[in-house]
Amino acid sequence: MSLLTEIKEPADVKKLTPGELELLAREVRQELVQAVARTGGHLAPNLGVVELTLALHSVFNLPRDKIIWDVGHQCYVHKILTGRREAMVGLRQFGGISGFPKRAESPYDVFDTGHSSTSISAALGMALARDLKKEDYQVVAVIGDGALTGGMAFEAMNHAGHLQTDLIVVLNDNEMSIAPPVGGLAAYLSRLRTDPMYSRGKEELENLLNRLPHVGPRVLKVIDRLKDSFKYLVVPGMFFEEIGFTYLGPIEGHNIPQLREVLQHARNTRGPVLVHVITTKGKGYQPAEKQPDRFHGIGPFDPATGEALNKGGPPTYTAVFGAEMVRQGERDDHLVAITAAMPDGTGLTPFARRFPRRFFDVGIAEQHALTMAAGLAAAGLHPVVAIYSTFLQRAVDQVIHDIALMELPVVLAIDRAGLVGEDGETHQGLFDVSLLRSIPGLVLMAPKDEQELRHMLVTALRYRGPAALRYPRGAGVGVPLTGAAQPLPLGRGEILRRGRDVTILALGPLVYAALEAARDLAGEGIEATVINPRFVKPLDEELILSWADLTGRLVTVEEHILAGGFGSAVLELLARNGRQDVRVQCLGVKDEFVHQGNPQVLREHLGLTPAGIKAAVQAILQEKPALTRKRSQSRGIWGG
Repeated sequence: MSLLTEIKEPADVKKLTPGELELLAREVRQELVQAVARTGGHLAPNLGVVELTLALHSVFNLPRDKIIWDVGHQCYVHKILTGRREAMVGLRQFGGISGFPKRAESPYDVFDTGHSSTSISAALGMALARDLKKEDYQVVAVIGDGALTGGMAFEAMNHAGHLQTDLIVVLNDNEMSIAPPVGGLAAYLSRLRTDPMYSRGKEELENLLNRLPHVGPRVLKVIDRLKDSFKYLVVPGMFFEEIGFTYLGPIEGHNIPQLREVLQHARNTRGPVLVHVITTKGKGYQPAEKQPDRFHGIGPFDPATGEALNKGGPPTYTAVFGAEMVRQGERDDHLVAITAAMPDGTGLTPFARRFPRRFFDVGIAEQHALTMAAGLAAAGLHPVVAIYSTFLQRAVDQVIHDIALMELPVVLAIDRAGLVGEDGETHQGLFDVSLLRSIPGLVLMAPKDEQELRHMLVTALRYRGPAALRYPRGAGVGVPLTGAAQPLPLGRGEILRRGRDVTILALGPLVYAALEAARDLAGEGIEATVINPRFVKPLDEELILSWADLTGRLVTVEEHILAGGFGSAVLELLARNGRQDVRVQCLGVKDEFVHQGNPQVLREHLGLTPAGIKAAVQAILQEKPALTRKRSQSRGIWGG
């Protein structure tokens, strides 16, 4: 009989014997592999925290006690143990459960996460609220060694150490490897420090020595000095102790009895405590152990072999960008590349291999990445910062204050712009246009396909100020990648199809959906002009105004929030130029956060498909005809 089928809530885990917990860990791993093989997701991080999650659930009293998972991509085990095992079939799917903690899903999810380095700040806030309200519960933040490189984590730890509030931070360290002698000594010291007899004996010795006149206090000072020197030599946690934390560890992260023992001690220790846990990413599934980075986030795969199910197709935008960066790096030895812990995800690994001295991975530190890029630019180099749209949100001040204000030639290569998909609200790239287009002097572009991406990268590199190009996740549209990349005329769009009834302005790859919609409309006798604006800033004002005058009707299409987006820029242009008589329909994301799901499913839901564009055109044509200007004012618009 399966133990896992009997687990409905954490209270059920608390009833299990140590042997049953080990058996449950094996069952959970099998469940994880099967679930993620179906839907894709973050497999390696979850395989690495199976025992840690079981230990946390067996020691703490959930949901009264609070566990906050930093980033949250390691919360699948937690979800399985909190009544969502059957819902794992819909993991990261439209209408299913999220791949990250969600308060709306369960009372056991106490804080929504998706970006790194936030857990300790949130946990400290909860702990302070607990104390102010005179309540009694534990607050635990589980943070990885990678997320600990984020500045917020250090800011929060510094504050927690100063306040001395009861708080537990579990550092899940899956990168460090401790040699046996050091590990054995560290484990021994950890056992001493987690043993109540040690603390009691230490206090008794201090009391005894203090009672000895003259000699006692001097001996105690010598012992303290020796003890501190010894700890600095052999205990890796002295940094944490210096900022006010009690350090426990390092602990074997797959040893449930040891984890339970140390966590019990942590909950009985006053003030902030850091429990240092050593785990193996991908533990228990051979393909993930061998390639933990590949299985960090993976699409559907064959659980028997670990091989991906979806192969082939056009290259991704990311890969095209990475290849063009290498080509440009060959031509320009002032070109440097920067990433914030995403060399593979941003396509910069080939550049790093070819030009290791001109490549910088700053860790999870987006603010530092952009200000460092500003420093590089100010000193005469030409930096390209490759960053996901969702993570760029964390460093908007640096774009404004450290880059744009000095008109520095820093290029922002904004990957994962638009609907990213299964990672959900925290990862959709739907705010970059709104955040960037208000910044003076910044050029903002969006390619319609992977070939145009190459041209836009060169355009950005030639611009003598800050420039950004936003492009989507996933495969390109399959256009040929021919010839050398060439700079585009700054602020100039292109007409892809001409028609007298309506003008469709589609941003990025949605241009191809607009062209398909226009072909369908033509079959119904409706002729639509389709324009690829290319530039959100500066807009091709002359082109947009001339076609607004001719057709009197505009439909804007974008994978972005409507407030402050591309459509807003077009409306502002029309208002500034007295075109209040032009009918405009803006398609995009309304005032909402977009949940997880396959990007194509999400586009259908939001009306960002050929059918949705066609329906918007038909709706605008049903309205009272707009008062168009004389066609003579647009003479020559059909030519060339």
